[in-house]
Parts: sequence; structure tokens; C-alpha cells
Amino acid sequence: MMNNTILETNFNFQNQTSFYKGKIRDVYTINNDILVMIATDRISAFDTVLPKGIPFKGQVLNQIASSFLDLTSDIIPNWKLSTPDPVVTIGKLCDPIKVEMVIRGYLSGHAWREYKSGKRSICGISMPEGMKENDKFPHPIITPTTKATVGHDEDISREEIISQGLVSEEDYSYLEKKTLALFESGTEYAKNKGLILVDTKYEFGKSKNGEILLIDEIHTPDSSRYFYLSGYEERQQNGEKQKQLSKEFVRQWLIENNFQGKEGQTIPNMNEEFINLVSNRYIELYEKITSQNFERGDISNLLKRVENNINSVIN
Repeated sequence: MMNNTILETNFNFQNQTSFYKGKIRDVYTINNDILVMIATDRISAFDTVLPKGIPFKGQVLNQIASSFLDLTSDIIPNWKLSTPDPVVTIGKLCDPIKVEMVIRGYLSGHAWREYKSGKRSICGISMPEGMKENDKFPHPIITPTTKATVGHDEDISREEIISQGLVSEEDYSYLEKKTLALFESGTEYAKNKGLILVDTKYEFGKSKNGEILLIDEIHTPDSSRYFYLSGYEERQQNGEKQKQLSKEFVRQWLIENNFQGKEGQTIPNMNEEFINLVSNRYIELYEKITSQNFERGDISNLLKRVENNINSVIN
């Protein structure tokens, strides 16, 4: 671990019942009841966790997600109970629903790659002819994926989800309704900040009493793509690239350095200059999305601070 980043945690809390290390988050379960989710400074692209961390990235993600969980709790209840530290959210343990609800307002990213290859439907949803990259869809489309524990998430249609018994028809209709409502709320919020919420994904789970809750993160730059609103139309008309506020620029840098997570490819060296650039982009993103100045957490003894703040809540 660099002194100013968290790459891994090895805590051992009282009444800890399990530990899970995701690509970005370290997740501890307490008493089979409470989840402690730590947003580390790891960064991933092309399903690969890069070897070096990005200072303050975890804090940016955690604080954005935490504030959006509060802002959307009137649309759907969520798992969050408290945020005792800038990089930690503590919440209810839920049984995750095995489908990620991806929603797209624009023809970008994966949808564009499919479209460019000649496909005119994605996850059973048809896409109009004559569109170009980053055009707005007539209305947002939901393009769910399976949640892979290993490897890539796979596109899946509503019909397949229901016929395979991944989610009941009743529950799936509820997820669709809430996905559209969350996206509408996120779109309106982004517009007020001079941004376009292009696409995003939501994850849901069932609490112990069977209630469907929004879980994990929401509207962060890791789970969402944002464009700058100003100049969007002109850039589309001129066939220019859109100005993005997401980690897409990290993917572009990797592509330029011959890495797309394919076999035999080597991760390029991330020098200090590049790491600081990425860190500053995440902070810029935080300030643009929240309209607040970013307050850097104390990094003099980062892991100790995090551990103490968690213990103050769970003990």
C-alpha cells in the first residue's frame, strides 16, 4: 500500500461472520446482519484491477454514493444505515438479486459497440435505425446484465430473466419501475449540475423481511457515465467526441498503451504523474456532481482511522 491509498484491508472485527473482496470494495459482514463496505482506492478497467491505487478515489465514490442514497430514499428504500468514515458505508445485509439493472438514455459505450457491429437490438430491446454514437434514445432503455462472480457480466433480456427464474415477474416489474424512477431523478439532478446522466446501473437486494432495497452504489462515476451538458448538441452535430465525466479516460489511456485486459497483454506502468491526474479527475468529478468542495480525509494513518471509525459504530 502507498501511504496515501488503501489497496487492501485486513481487519478483524468483533462478531465478524464473513469477508468478501470485490474489485473495488472490501465488504465485512457482522453478525450475519450488518454489512461494512469499505471503498478502497483500487481502480479497475476491462475487468482487471490495476496494480496501483488512486488517492482519494474511494472517498469520492463512497461520498457520492452515500449522498445519492439519501437523495433517492423517497423513491425506494435502501441498505444504508450510516457512513462513519469518508470511505465507509454501513448498512443492512441483503440477499442480492442476481441481475444488474442497466439503463441507458444515450447510445454510448457497450450499446454503441453492439450497434456499430450491426445489431439493432440489445437485451431484447430494439434500437432505432440511423443513430450515431452518443445520440439520445427516444426514451431510456433498460438493458439488464447477469451478475457474474467471475469474468464478464452478460446481457440478458426481460423474458430470459423471468423464464430462468432469476427474478419473478412481479419483482421484475417493480425493479423496472424503480429503475426508471431512479434514472429520471438522476437525470434531473445531473441537468441541474450542467451534466447529462448517459447511462448507469442499479443493484437491488432483498432484506431479511423480504423487502426489495437498493444496494451497493448509485450514480457514481464508476457505475455511471456523465457528459457535460454545455456543448453536447454542437459536438453531436459536428461528429466530435463528447466531453465525459467518468473513468472512460482511464480506459482510453489503457487502450492507447495497448491494454484491453486480453490474454498476453501487459498492464502499462502507471507513473506518479498519471496517478495524480486520475486522482484530480475524480476530485473534479466529485465537486461537479455535488457542487461542494472536496475535503481530503486525514491520510496520516489511513487504515487505523478507518478501523477506529467502524468500531465506534459496530461495537
